[in-house]
Amino acid sequence: MKLVRAWIAGVAAIALMAANGKARQLGREVELAAERAIAAKEVPGAVVVVGRGEETLLEKAFGKRAVEGEEAATLDTVYDLASLTKPIATATSVMKLVERGAIELAAPVARHLPEFGVRGKDTITVEMLLTHTSGLVADNPLGDYVGTHEEMWKRICELEPRSAPGTKFAYSDVGYIVLGRLVERVDGRPLEQFAIEELFKPLGMLDTTFRPVEELRERCAPTEKRAGQWMRGEVHDPRAFALGGVAGHAGLFSTASDVARWCRMLLGGGELDGERVLATATVEAMLSARNLPGGGLRTLALDCDTDYSGARGAVFPRGASFGHTGFTGTSLWLDPATLGYVVVLSNRVHPDGKGDTRELRRAVADAAARALRAQEGVLTGADVLARESCARLVGRKVALLTNRTGRLRSGERTIDLLARTKDVELRSILAPEHGLGARAEGSIADEIDTPTGLVIHSLYGATRKPTAVMLAGCDTLVIDLQHVGTRIYTYESTLAYAMEVAGELGLRVVVLDRPDPLALSAPQGPLADADALDFTSNRPVPLAHGLTLGERALLEREHFGIACELEVVACEGWRRSMRWAETGLEWQDPSPNLRNETQVLLYPGIALLETTNVSVGRGTDEPFERFGAPWIEPIALARALNALRLPGLEFTPIRFTPNASTFANEACGGVHITVTERASVRCVEAGLAIARTLRDLHGPTFQFERLGRLLRDRETLALLSGGTRLDDIAASWAKDLAAFEAVAAKVRLYEP
Repeated sequence: MKLVRAWIAGVAAIALMAANGKARQLGREVELAAERAIAAKEVPGAVVVVGRGEETLLEKAFGKRAVEGEEAATLDTVYDLASLTKPIATATSVMKLVERGAIELAAPVARHLPEFGVRGKDTITVEMLLTHTSGLVADNPLGDYVGTHEEMWKRICELEPRSAPGTKFAYSDVGYIVLGRLVERVDGRPLEQFAIEELFKPLGMLDTTFRPVEELRERCAPTEKRAGQWMRGEVHDPRAFALGGVAGHAGLFSTASDVARWCRMLLGGGELDGERVLATATVEAMLSARNLPGGGLRTLALDCDTDYSGARGAVFPRGASFGHTGFTGTSLWLDPATLGYVVVLSNRVHPDGKGDTRELRRAVADAAARALRAQEGVLTGADVLARESCARLVGRKVALLTNRTGRLRSGERTIDLLARTKDVELRSILAPEHGLGARAEGSIADEIDTPTGLVIHSLYGATRKPTAVMLAGCDTLVIDLQHVGTRIYTYESTLAYAMEVAGELGLRVVVLDRPDPLALSAPQGPLADADALDFTSNRPVPLAHGLTLGERALLEREHFGIACELEVVACEGWRRSMRWAETGLEWQDPSPNLRNETQVLLYPGIALLETTNVSVGRGTDEPFERFGAPWIEPIALARALNALRLPGLEFTPIRFTPNASTFANEACGGVHITVTERASVRCVEAGLAIARTLRDLHGPTFQFERLGRLLRDRETLALLSGGTRLDDIAASWAKDLAAFEAVAAKVRLYEP
């Protein structure tokens, strides 16, 4: 029992160290972003809170509240939230009334505000106001905000829509002023009172209010001057000011910690610290992304994917995270997948209205997203590089060998990561077989990468090796490609050629590793004959070795003697026993005909048939999961293969017509392969068994001898041809596989 407790304590300590490490990295990145913004006079100061559920990852104040004097920004600084008023006070209040049945989202606003339903506004619904699709102008003239509140309201009611209601997204302060009035009319209490009593007090948001009292004003960050006096605790927005400091679009003041509590309530399904403010169903409706006319997404309260999404940054996912910004320099962003939130409060309009928080918001959001989303699954080498802000490449002139698989968890290309990173100069892009898009077949010419304007040098055209011209002016070669752990997959030959040239030219090589979807527990198949090596099989290694590209790079240097400076940026959180779905990574086809991990598993065996007169399903939607030929009788073949009881596989008779490659546009008989138990599949032996069965059923019609073109092992082909049992053929590989295992063990980076 003591050992168990010690083990649990050890695991907990490791987890705590990892969490602390991520928090420290987050803190460093946010601090650098804040210091840059303050030095550039984009903000006088800021307060940032990043959290996940009940855990606060970062809560820190930077710089000053005011440019005059020594008034430092503090965690309890109260900021003018500007348009954060819309989601926090107004939309939440409206949804509270929707939940009570007092308001219907689809109902015309004029049902409750009949004076509003004139001049073409009678069809404007509550939902349209919430999503900024009402057609109302963004802001009506300041001249409309003179006289009594009723006179101002009358002028708003006289406005005509700029576009037909429900036909266009146009962000509108006026729409939220109307929503604030709606809350007051339906409930009887002013918006200010309703929000405080129904939302802020129950949530413990004790520093959140309209029109701060004197005690709070002392902690308020000033904005600009009005009538020669700093606005401190006085709303910056001129229309909200004219309305007495309380309006549906602006006027709310709060601290970063209070805003974080509102975020936590939403992410908690309407409840915080045992206090339920909204029903879970209400929160789900409130945060459900809605398609906007003309494109884009918004929820009922927050932005999701529009031109107002700058606070999302580049890492939080489009369409699945959401937030809002405020004119004074405030923002929040929520990530339901991680229960994470980011709050940035600043007074960027202080002192002269010329500040800018766009870069600060983006930098903080990206740092937070990396820290938050690192918890949800495996990190590739590229993700690790991004998390470190490419620190190991700072000052380097880089050539990048990659294709469409070279992406971060966020979907951003590694190309774009390097191109946008300060102090890293991306000078050249290289692409392997199938090109940068991993879609092309055959020889490929050089192209231009439109986003960066760089030449994409093809390594599957006039040359298979990088040239000095391709690498001119570079001192580092970065390689980011998805491998599939198979000798006949040409990316590992391209890797070796690139390492050789880099070594000759004195370039450092950095391999950004990725999980191997083949991920075998042990290698399978014969080693290639030493005198039969070429671009398709460049080394005497097992047909299915199951090493990642990073491990293959280490093997090239440590065992095959390629002399170059090499660094492998390993994946984090990956084990070989993981299925791809467990990694949390999006699947990217590494080549045109490997579209899922089942096809990758079958590939080492079924691909052996490619050089014979059999279609392996290229030109269908299931390459390598089916094979056939016009001369095959499918029922007989399926019966014969199922009789072999190959571990983990079943065969179903089918007919299909491929539209490309072997037997293009010809009707074929064949079988579909179903994987019933992945762990027991012997992919190479299955391929050999299929080849022998085709020969036994169809004799010389099947071009059996061509099998050797990819197998590259004469002894195995001879044994298979002579009728040796499959188990005995596999046993003939044992000595070579054991020797390879001893070598591979020295370069393996990941646990089983």
